[in-house]
Amino acid sequence: MSRLTIEKPWQRWLIRFGVFVAMAILTIPGLWVVVTAFRPNIEVLARPAVWIPQNPTLDNFARLFGLSSEQQGLPVAQYFINSLVISVTSTLVAVAIGMAGGYAFARFRFPGKGGLFLAFMLSRTVPGVALSLPLFIIWARIGLIDTSMGLILVYLAVNVPFTIWLTDGFFRQIPVDLSEAAQIDGCTRWQAFWKVEFPLARSGLASAAIFAFLTSWNEYALASQLTRTTASKTMPVGLMDFTAQFTVDWTGMSAMAVLIIIPALVLTFVVQKHLIAGLTFGGVK
Repeated sequence: MSRLTIEKPWQRWLIRFGVFVAMAILTIPGLWVVVTAFRPNIEVLARPAVWIPQNPTLDNFARLFGLSSEQQGLPVAQYFINSLVISVTSTLVAVAIGMAGGYAFARFRFPGKGGLFLAFMLSRTVPGVALSLPLFIIWARIGLIDTSMGLILVYLAVNVPFTIWLTDGFFRQIPVDLSEAAQIDGCTRWQAFWKVEFPLARSGLASAAIFAFLTSWNEYALASQLTRTTASKTMPVGLMDFTAQFTVDWTGMSAMAVLIIIPALVLTFVVQKHLIAGLTFGGVK
């Protein structure tokens, strides 16, 4: 009998309650941001605090797009396009390189394989903030400051090692006999990969893609150092447009944060099936 079958009902309910409380604590900050996006500024600054919105409004979103006379609109559309182009491009290239690299590490033997794989993994231990100064100096000398290409290259360097590690594990779970059988039947190595191994690893690649996209979409530290103008700023960097010397527009910042969250949520729900399958790939034989 498994461990879960011998647990008493009250123990299962206690575990579920503990998970519910933990998830509630984790989601409260995000929920507060969403609620603040639909509140007037006077409620946010009220003392004592107003926990439940009394006068919900869409004015904060109207101000973002210049539909309100109170404040000139921000270039939200340009920020969104910049984020989308940078995130999608870096994700597609990272997945393509990571898929090739992961397949090579999983299927081939070559000198220095272990050391190279370890070097890729160690590169993930370096925080992005620690790279901001050297990257700024190098990018300034080669003219990549305030360009979309500069950010795409940075996110590629961040995402490729993780994608290689993730896809390497997925390809290792696929029996090599399937590829060999396909080649015996007349397929080339490329055809065996594309027609046999790639469909089996598709869920894992979807997982790698969603993680790479979210990393690029939500990243702030490096983007804030390497961008300057509207032509290259991303959505997270655009949040700083709501800060002044002595004040912070919390409602406008929250409204833009909601706009940042929506595409990530939609993408997660769209690929949810593949994401779950990829995370559990190889867990059951």
